[in-house]
Amino acid sequence: MSRTSLTRFLIQEQHAGRINADLRQLIAVVARACTSISIAVSKGALGGVLGEAGTGNVQGEAQKKLDVISNEILLEANAWGGHLAACASEEMDHSQPVPDIYPRGDFLLLFDPLDGSSNIDVNVSVGTIFSVLRCPTNVELPGDEAFLQPGTKQIAAGYCIYGPSTQLVLSVGHGTHAFTLDRETGEFVLTTENMQIPAATQEFAINMSNQRHWEAPMQGYVQDLLAGKEGARGKNFNMRWIASMVADVHRILTRGGIFIYPWDKKEPDKAGKLRLMYEANPMGLLVEQAGGAASTGRERILDMQPNHLHQRVPVFLGSREEVAEAVRYHQEHDAKTA
Repeated sequence: MSRTSLTRFLIQEQHAGRINADLRQLIAVVARACTSISIAVSKGALGGVLGEAGTGNVQGEAQKKLDVISNEILLEANAWGGHLAACASEEMDHSQPVPDIYPRGDFLLLFDPLDGSSNIDVNVSVGTIFSVLRCPTNVELPGDEAFLQPGTKQIAAGYCIYGPSTQLVLSVGHGTHAFTLDRETGEFVLTTENMQIPAATQEFAINMSNQRHWEAPMQGYVQDLLAGKEGARGKNFNMRWIASMVADVHRILTRGGIFIYPWDKKEPDKAGKLRLMYEANPMGLLVEQAGGAASTGRERILDMQPNHLHQRVPVFLGSREEVAEAVRYHQEHDAKTA
C-alpha cells in the first residue's frame, strides 16, 4: 500500500479546493522547520542546546537555549518564501513583518516555537504550535493589530510533538490529521486521518498543585471528579499531567480526556496562564475539528476577540461532554452569585 506523505496530502487538499498553492507551500515550509527543530531537540546534551539562554521573553519568563534556537529556525525558514506578510511569536514582544528584500504573501503566521521547554532538560516531550491567519486586505505593512482576529478566522493550525517519534498534527479546517516523521526519508507520512476525540471521558489533566488558588466553581468541579463513583458524577476519574501542553493535548486527541488550565488567584491580574493566540486558538481549532470542544469555562475560545498579541485565557479543552460539564459548574456558580 502506498503511503500518503504530507506533500501528497496537501496537494490533494489543493485539488479539492480546500487550500490554495500558497497555503500548501507555507505549511510545507513550517513542517520543514519543525523537522530541523526535531533534530536539534533530539541531540539534547550532545548538541549543547540544553540549559538557560540567559535571556527572557515578553512574559518575563527565562528562555531556554532551544526556545531561542527554535524561534530563529521558524523565522529564517519563513522569511523568504513569499507566502507570509508577517510572523508573530510567543518569544517576541511584537510581530515581525517579512523583510523588504523578500516578496510578501497574504498570510500571517503565529507560533509558540517550543512549548513545554521547561521540560527539555529532563527529556520530556515538547513541541511547536502554529496558527495561520489571512492578512487583512489593504494592509501593506501588517503590525500587531493585523493579528487580532478571533480563532474562527484561522485557516490552518497545528503542532509538532517531539517525542519517541516526531508527529505533526494539522487541520486546514476539514478534520484533524496526524503525520509521523520518517527519519530515514525525512518526510512526514499520514498515520491517522480524521482524528476523533471520544465525547465522554474519565480522564483529566490539570496541575493540582494550584488547587488552593482556584475559584469556587473549579474547586467544586474537581472535588466531584476526585469523589469518583461515590460522588456526584457517579464514575471514577484518572488524572494525567505532563506539564507540556502539546504532550497533554496530544494524549487527549489520541484517546480522549479534558485538559484544564484555569484562572487562579496566584496571578490575579492575569486572565489565565496560556496564550490565546499561540496556544488556545490553534489547539482549540484542532480539538474542535476532532469532535471535541474548547472553552474558557464561560465562552467558546474560538469566538473570543483578541485585544492584544500576548493575551492570556483560561483553557478547558477535550472531550465534548466533559468540557460541557466543566462549563456547567461555572455557569451555575455565576448564576448564583449574579
